[in-house]
Amino acid sequence: MERSVAMTFASEADFEEALIQLLTNKGWEKTVIKHPTEVDLLKNWANILFENNNTIDRLNNCPLTDSEMQQIIEKIIVARTPLKLNGFINGKTVSIKRDNPDDKLHYGLEISLKIYDRNEIAAGQSRYQIVQQPHFSVQSPLLNKRRGDLMLLINGMPVIHIELKRSHIPVSEATNQIRKYMREGVFSGLFSLVQIFVAMNPENTVYFANPGPKPEGKFNPDYFFHWADFTNEPINDWKGIASSLLSIPMAHQLIGFYTVADNSDGVLKVMRSYQYYAANAISDTVSKIKWNSGNQRGGYIWHTTGSGKTMTSFKSAQLIASSNDAEKVIFLMDRIELGTQSLKEYRAFANDNETVQATENTDVLINRLKSDSSLDTLIVTSIQKMSNIKAGEENLNDADLAKINRKRIVFIIDEAHRSTFGEMLATIKNTFPNAVFFGFTGTPIHDENQKKLNTTSDIFGDELHRYVIADGIRDKNVLGFDPYKVLTFKDKDIRHVVGLEQAKATSLEEVSADPEKEKIYYRFMQLPMYGHRDEKGKWVKGIEDYIPTSQYHTPEHQKAVVHDIMDNWLQLSYNNFFHAIFATSSIPEAIHYYRLLKEFMPELKITCLFDPNIDNNGDIRDTAFKEDGLVEIIQDYNERYNQKFSLPTFAAFKKDVSFRLAHKEQYKYIENEPQKQLNLLIVVDQMLTGFDSKWLNTLYLDKVLYYEGLIQAFSRTNRLFGEKKPFGIIRYYRKPHSMEQNIQSAFKLYSGDKPIGLFAVKLHKNLYKINEIFADIVDLFQNDGITDFSRLPEENATKGRFASLFNKLDDYYEAAVIQGFKWDKSVYQFEDEQTNKKYVIKVDLDEATYLKLLQRYKELENGGGIGGDDIPFDLKAHLTEIDTGLIDTVYMNSHFDKYIKALDTGIPPEELEAVKNDLHKSFAQLSQEEQKYANIFLHDVQSGNIKLELGKTFRDYVTEYQSQVQNEKIHRFASLLGLDEEQLRNMVALNLNEQNINEYGRLDDLKKTIDMAKAKLFMEALAQKPLIPPFVNREIDKILRKFILSGAKDVDLPTE
Repeated sequence: MERSVAMTFASEADFEEALIQLLTNKGWEKTVIKHPTEVDLLKNWANILFENNNTIDRLNNCPLTDSEMQQIIEKIIVARTPLKLNGFINGKTVSIKRDNPDDKLHYGLEISLKIYDRNEIAAGQSRYQIVQQPHFSVQSPLLNKRRGDLMLLINGMPVIHIELKRSHIPVSEATNQIRKYMREGVFSGLFSLVQIFVAMNPENTVYFANPGPKPEGKFNPDYFFHWADFTNEPINDWKGIASSLLSIPMAHQLIGFYTVADNSDGVLKVMRSYQYYAANAISDTVSKIKWNSGNQRGGYIWHTTGSGKTMTSFKSAQLIASSNDAEKVIFLMDRIELGTQSLKEYRAFANDNETVQATENTDVLINRLKSDSSLDTLIVTSIQKMSNIKAGEENLNDADLAKINRKRIVFIIDEAHRSTFGEMLATIKNTFPNAVFFGFTGTPIHDENQKKLNTTSDIFGDELHRYVIADGIRDKNVLGFDPYKVLTFKDKDIRHVVGLEQAKATSLEEVSADPEKEKIYYRFMQLPMYGHRDEKGKWVKGIEDYIPTSQYHTPEHQKAVVHDIMDNWLQLSYNNFFHAIFATSSIPEAIHYYRLLKEFMPELKITCLFDPNIDNNGDIRDTAFKEDGLVEIIQDYNERYNQKFSLPTFAAFKKDVSFRLAHKEQYKYIENEPQKQLNLLIVVDQMLTGFDSKWLNTLYLDKVLYYEGLIQAFSRTNRLFGEKKPFGIIRYYRKPHSMEQNIQSAFKLYSGDKPIGLFAVKLHKNLYKINEIFADIVDLFQNDGITDFSRLPEENATKGRFASLFNKLDDYYEAAVIQGFKWDKSVYQFEDEQTNKKYVIKVDLDEATYLKLLQRYKELENGGGIGGDDIPFDLKAHLTEIDTGLIDTVYMNSHFDKYIKALDTGIPPEELEAVKNDLHKSFAQLSQEEQKYANIFLHDVQSGNIKLELGKTFRDYVTEYQSQVQNEKIHRFASLLGLDEEQLRNMVALNLNEQNINEYGRLDDLKKTIDMAKAKLFMEALAQKPLIPPFVNREIDKILRKFILSGAKDVDLPTE
């Protein structure tokens, strides 16, 4: 999508009018409903219901009465929550009992009224209206009367509420305004139908589902989303939002298809843009399929782990089913995930009129596949169970299989990267030759890591949409990582041992006595620790490639690993608040580590999971060791948690461990019961894919991972939690230099070449930032004459600035604590990775001072905000949720006020200059263009060319100057060409590009208003030479397009 240039709006009213005008060009009706009350909107809805239901079997040409409309409102009041009201809106109809005596055919009878059809987009009986400044009722007469900014009605129902702020006012003020309205109860009655909130200023927009009334409803900034284009580039400018998210048909689809009523937690959810593009891509592909063509490859979705693939895959299936493009949509997943969480999630997402069918056994699965009932359209089953259905098997005769294969069948496969699915998937494809297959994966298989000569594209076809891990981290949908390379052996010792082994020598003396051995030995002394591929793709070994596996079985290595876990446990786990997984390379190693950790950390609550199958044909010693280990692990678990698991019930044991570690099902509330928690889980391969828990923050690795396995394992740690969990922590021990290279290769492959933000800022940088911000806080207090932090500064703006700085300080402090910072240590030594030189950082902030600052911060709560501008400042919220944009603006405004007072009182020039310098320092938050207007304004103040208005802030003047320049430029350009100024202004305000600039002939109409004599003089002045008429027309067209498409910014006009 082409990006438009943001316009500057000095007033919210101007922005509101511009947005309305643009929306009326994007499918919304041109007649705007202005300043209505709830009663007015009820009448409007009644009129639309009458228009859409005026048939003999419904309203019979008799309008709805007020009491009949009240019946509908009562149903809305009963439904109450956005989740239930989503079902009301998407239920298509509502029933009422007629009480209009003029309708003699239906009087006293119940009739059904059509209210909304999600499939009837921009056609049929759908109406799209804009409401400007609706009047809200308030629950208490003590509260001020409220008016919203804009509401969007579909078929008379207010489903989208838009709160606007003018240029340079942070969008968080709009979200806080919505929160305030919700707290005051204005979204009740008819207004409780609102499904989506949109908070926007000209430069930024967030949207989110209505969280609903208290006590259930909670405003969570983690679920305030930015819309983006198909390539996941955020669309920030208001014109882009109006042309995409808020346009018709998108707004209609958003309400009908892309909201999800999640019954598992009773919350209405709205899909993120990447989920919309993916679900839409699959649905569109299915609608174009040529069935029986033999092409089974529908495509695959590459969405990073943790980005909501379950919801996206379900919505894809729902879209296919509702469009009747397939008779069967079958979700295939591993039986373990199916047995724990996925089926429950799919059922929670389903609408009241939808059924998600499970398959208890193969016979039930076959019956569901044969069934012609619409209730059996959506089926969830395991890939293992589906692969058991084969032609010629006793439970499936040829006639049944033929009947099934006559149906249009779509398979959606979760975790499509798994190599274990390969053979089973081939079997399913052979059994259902006409079916079409789609895959979902966070780590598709590429040429670099292909399995059995196959990539994900080979199996599923084209990539339909991607949302890589870098996108997820940037959008704060998942966390970044903080990986640590931990050496259990010194590099020089490893080099020496490998060198001796390769030289076939036992000592340096032996090496020195033999020139050939000496040559070999010293070649290995120069070899890199890790291997690499040369230009021809051949693997060139590094030192670690020569290390035998047995080196990592030694007590020296394993005890070093255990001591590292032990030394860092309390710090990384946040004093046992979070949990960890420890992945080992083999089952015997897992058992050894289990016993070592029991010995060295007996207080730690640990268990172990691995494949429990016993190979009776294998080495009897290995078999006995594994069986003894399993028995010990299960017995310990039973004793600790009062359970009764055994080897035959290992599957139930694994499920219990999974739920306990994730705080799910029966363990949902164990954060308050530490005795029931599991601190550390030791695994070999299990739980490294598919397991999701925000309570897991650390992964210990004593195994070497590559590509998709590495990303999948790392991603167990990166679910959002809050300020206590700024990133997922990884500590790796085996072949650490090679693993470091593997990490870089994997993230390069799976980040889409977007490396920014993947990895956490390290401790040394966090300590630098702590010192830097603390110095700013010291300056802030000292400027107010406070040297000991014994009280808060006097001015509200300075208090707000302090809150802003303390929030940032606390962010770095929280991250540093997890990385090893402690108050009892002020000096930290580091080594430069490039030069290997050591250096120290002394932390200037001590604990006593931090606690003083924290106390001052808490005292802000008693101040109830920061001034008369009703600035949102919720100190009870998490520190990371407090917005600072408006606070910084107020801080700048307060310095301006000081400067004006200094000018008025006539203080000495040197003192006036100091006050002016303080004001200039506060300009840092402004863009270069804004700083230009700020300085122009200050010059006008100094020279007395402007009269200051009471109540007008410094930011107001800057925005006004910027807006005036833009308006004057449009006026001058129109005068120079003799154009109709209003038409030009309207076109500049629209989101136009080269493709639609002349849509409906708008550019041609504008050209018709040109005064050719004026235009010729203007163009010749620009060209500095005479022009013949054909050249004049061509140049006019070029400059007119450039002026409009750039938002009146990219054309330099001659000086007057």
